[in-house]
Amino acid sequence: MPDTYLITGANRGIGLEMARAVLAAGDSLIAVCRQPAEAMELRALIESSNGAGLMYGADVCDAAALERIAEQLQGSIDVLVCNAGVMSARGGIEDADNTAEAISQVLMTNMAGSFFAVRAFLSQLKISKRPRIAIISSYMGSQQHQGATTHFYRASKAGANNLMVTLSNELKSEGIVVTSFHPGWVRTAMGGDGADISPQESAAALLTRFRSLTLKQSGAFLNYDGKSLPL
Repeated sequence: MPDTYLITGANRGIGLEMARAVLAAGDSLIAVCRQPAEAMELRALIESSNGAGLMYGADVCDAAALERIAEQLQGSIDVLVCNAGVMSARGGIEDADNTAEAISQVLMTNMAGSFFAVRAFLSQLKISKRPRIAIISSYMGSQQHQGATTHFYRASKAGANNLMVTLSNELKSEGIVVTSFHPGWVRTAMGGDGADISPQESAAALLTRFRSLTLKQSGAFLNYDGKSLPL
C-alpha cells in the first residue's frame, strides 16, 4: 500500500531528490519549502504528479505556519522527513560570520524546526498504520566526529540527535518510530562538488531505510546505508 510522505526542505538537494523518488515509487508527497514561488523544479514535479503531490510554503522555524498546513491536510502522514537545514559559519572560533543572528538561524532551523514539524503533524502521524519520523542529521553532530570548525552546525546536528532520542522515548507508546540519519557526504550546495555521493544516491538509500523502519530502530542514529552511528 502506498505511503504518504511529508518532506520539509523539499525544494533542492537531497530533499528534492527524495521528493522525486517518492513520487516515482507511486507514493504520495506533501512537500514543504520556504519559497514555493522560487522552487521551479519542485513545482514542475508536483504539477506532473497527477494529484499525488502537494506543495506548501512555510519556514520550519515558524510553528504557526506549519500548524496552518496541518489544518489543511486530510488523511494520515506515514513518513515525516525533517530535512530542512542550513549551514552555519564554516570557520573556527575567530570566524566573524559566527554572529548571534547566524547562530540563532542554524540552531532554530536544524533543531527547533524538526520539533515544530513533529508537533504540527503529530495528529496525522497518529492515524497512520506505520508512523515513522526521520530527522536528517549529520555525522558532524556525533561526539565521535573530530571536527575543529563549523561549531554551530555541529552543535545543531548534535542537538537534532538528542531531540530524536527524546522524541523516540516520548512517542514509543504511540507506536511512532523516530530515528535520525546521516545522509552521507553529498554533492549539494552545502556538501560541495568534491563530496562522495550524488543527491540521487543519498535519496534512494535513505528512502530504502525509511521503508523498513520498525520500533526496534526507534532512537537510533543511522547512516544512509543502514549502519548504526554513535551519537
